[in-house]
Amino acid sequence: MALADNAGCAKPSEDNPFPDIIELNVGGQVYITRHPTLVSVPGSLLWEMFTQKNVRSLARDSKGRFFVDRDGFLFRYILDYMRDQQLVLPEHFPERSRLQREAEYFMLPELVKMLAPKLSKQNSLGDDPCQSDPEELSPGTDPTRALSSAGAALAGAGGPGSAAAGPVGATSTEGRRAGFITIGYRGSYTLGRDSQTDAKFRRVARIMVCGKTSLAKEVFGDTLNDSRDPDRPPERYTSRYYLKFTFLEQAFDKLADAGFHMVACNSTGTCAFAHDQTDDRIWTSYTEYVFYRE
Repeated sequence: MALADNAGCAKPSEDNPFPDIIELNVGGQVYITRHPTLVSVPGSLLWEMFTQKNVRSLARDSKGRFFVDRDGFLFRYILDYMRDQQLVLPEHFPERSRLQREAEYFMLPELVKMLAPKLSKQNSLGDDPCQSDPEELSPGTDPTRALSSAGAALAGAGGPGSAAAGPVGATSTEGRRAGFITIGYRGSYTLGRDSQTDAKFRRVARIMVCGKTSLAKEVFGDTLNDSRDPDRPPERYTSRYYLKFTFLEQAFDKLADAGFHMVACNSTGTCAFAHDQTDDRIWTSYTEYVFYRE
């Protein structure tokens, strides 16, 4: 098979039809790992998939990679757990319940227990709600009072002329509400040792949109993909939207046309060697642009 020839040095055998290095396509995200990692938890779904003798029964993508139709972004935590049976999550991780559902699908009972909600005095519901949407923390709170408090805070930050400002939801002089929208994207390129002219750039895979639901839909309209968070109410905030196009300038034009202007930006980058046999390096960056409309 083409995958076995390209995936690693170890060849499949009669006892183990899989190569030592395996490429996975999980929901469009590509992962490369070792076969022992995938079978490290007996009884799990991955163990069942990669211990069977009939390799042809497993789904593959157009490039011969084994295909799993699940959330490709959350799978990184599943794979990390498979490596050493430990759970390490970022601070204020907002998708704990979704990751628990993925752990149930992959038949990892110990990971499910680690992700199970814990009752505490501070959070009687025992779940970790999305940190970017704090109004969901108090189900009994009066929505009108909460919105009014938010409006007062915004007015207090607006300077001397902000005393006449109304509560959140009031329109501006052009009938448009004030607010922030953050645009983020990940990019990468491979750089050779000899010359920067040999850099091989990859296109921007996805432009993410964070902010209030109503503002995001007003600005981007039909070009906004809300399939990852389709039922979010208009006055709530989300970080799961992304755009159907991949041109940053197009996103900036839409924001400018809607009266937004950039107030901040930041970027981080990491570097890793592409191959052990070469000096080619892969640079990966994440960049965010923050826009505001008065």
